Amino acid sequence: MRAIKAPNKLFIKLLLGFWLCSSLIIASIGLLPLLQQSHDRAPLPPQLAGLLANIAERLQQEPSLIDSGFLRRWEHQRAAEGKPLRLYLVDEHGQVLNTHRVSRGLRSFLLMADEASRPISHQFRDELIFGPYNFKVNDTPYALYGRLPAHHPRPWFFFFIENKLLTLGLAILLSGLLCGLLAWHLGKPLASLKNTADALARGELNSRVDSKTTGRNDEIGQLANAFNSMAESIQAMVLSQQRLMGDISHELRTPLTRLQLSLALARKKGQQTAENERIGYEAEQLDKLIGELLELSRVTLNSRETKVQLGLAESLSQVLDDAEFEAEQQAKHIRIIIPEELELAHYPKPLSRAIENLLRNAIRYANSEVTLEAKAFKDKLLICICDDGPGIDETELATIFKPFYRPDSARERESGGWGLGLAITEAAITAHRGKIWAENLPPHGLKVSIELPL
Repeated sequence: MRAIKAPNKLFIKLLLGFWLCSSLIIASIGLLPLLQQSHDRAPLPPQLAGLLANIAERLQQEPSLIDSGFLRRWEHQRAAEGKPLRLYLVDEHGQVLNTHRVSRGLRSFLLMADEASRPISHQFRDELIFGPYNFKVNDTPYALYGRLPAHHPRPWFFFFIENKLLTLGLAILLSGLLCGLLAWHLGKPLASLKNTADALARGELNSRVDSKTTGRNDEIGQLANAFNSMAESIQAMVLSQQRLMGDISHELRTPLTRLQLSLALARKKGQQTAENERIGYEAEQLDKLIGELLELSRVTLNSRETKVQLGLAESLSQVLDDAEFEAEQQAKHIRIIIPEELELAHYPKPLSRAIENLLRNAIRYANSEVTLEAKAFKDKLLICICDDGPGIDETELATIFKPFYRPDSARERESGGWGLGLAITEAAITAHRGKIWAENLPPHGLKVSIELPL
């Protein structure tokens, strides 16, 4: 038998959220007319009904009072006693008999009472009108209404009924708050997931989605758990690959050492031929390559060093001295601008190696001048190394930091190497959770920028 699938939880949240929001708004707006109608047709209070009944009974007993101004005298007497009350006698055609001045409120109430078909009362802004009390005098039907001209508190919903624009604005605001709450509930874990993905893309392989997001019972929580599993697998594979490269490089050192030893013994025995010299040269190159690979593996794994809080100028002092000497030997000028008070937590050896690689490249390809400048802004440290050399083709700027990549453009391959120097530099900067990029300078030259967190 085919199993019935459970409904999508995230779908249910979205459905219930928007449904609840729209339902509350519709119910709130739709309920106001019903509340008004209920208030408009409130039952006639017994004491007011008794008052109208007494006046009607008096008119039935003495029909001559209808045209004698009795109602007006009775109203004046009530006013003198501090109990103002207006009475309205209405005939069968709906005409008010005892006054020619009929207020708008009374006309509205006559229509309400006619639709209600029973005695009711209604509170207007500054008066309470009630009635009718129906009776007959000499078989002629009459209706008696009353009005209390005093300010009485009105129900709260009348404020919203009379201020429709304000009510609409409050409805929009309420719906915005409810939808905003739903969007926050769904958007916050997604933002956490995005930030973790960005950190993983920057090379921070130990980044994981927080426990609040993974603890959710909906699809977002499942996605977060799946993402963490994927991140763990990627970290394990990358670290395994890096360790494998380091292990292989290390193991290659043993047969290479034997080869170099054999060559040294052959030279000692006088077997110095052109072939042996070539083998010796290639062995040296292979030894340097293995050294570069081991350095790249060490900087990438970065498992044995701890960060130290140290001045940048102090940390790079030896590298800068060597760079100045090398530039002087090539009749080039190097300008270094590093404030003495500039400090940051860093790995001294990897950072020194990264700056050394960049400076040596800049000195090699510069026409006459190299500049290294470091400055702090906000919570970042920016290091810029510029030269006035030929630069690099724009299409190759994003790939020069890849291992074994050497551009074939302005900076040709005549210098040798294996394209690992800039890869080691990028690995060192990534270990500091920083960024590195290159750009050409007009009219010619190259600028390499490093951004590190302070």
